[in-house]
Amino acid sequence: MKAAKIIPYKTGDYSKLITIWEQSGLPYKPHGRDSEEKIEAELKRGVGKFLFAMIENFYAGVVLVTHDGRKGWINRVAVLPEYRNKGIAKQLVDAAEKWLDKQGIGIYACQIEEYNKESFEVFKKLGYIPFGGMHYLTKRKYPEV
Repeated sequence: MKAAKIIPYKTGDYSKLITIWEQSGLPYKPHGRDSEEKIEAELKRGVGKFLFAMIENFYAGVVLVTHDGRKGWINRVAVLPEYRNKGIAKQLVDAAEKWLDKQGIGIYACQIEEYNKESFEVFKKLGYIPFGGMHYLTKRKYPEV
């Protein structure tokens, strides 16, 4: 398969993003942090970017890359089922890492929910090492946040 063209999210791409998430089976919070308004505001802050993988003018995958000034986060990697196992997730993660490099960020991290064993294996193949001895805790103002 030909390499994907990686392009950034731009205003008006929300429906493309949601279509990929839905068709790839990635859960999201449309009335909270994943609403169009929240995503647009998050991207305007300049500490994150959605990147799409395009195959012959078709949106086949997406990744969200963010940082807090010290650590980079690779989130929400989604590839449509018919495009999986073709190296698209790797291309998206590589592009996310390059963006983090340009921001001066040298540590990349991801969080994968326990049920998502496929993503866990993909990230291990890409050189990510499981980090034991840590607990992930959250406190949420409301369920959709």
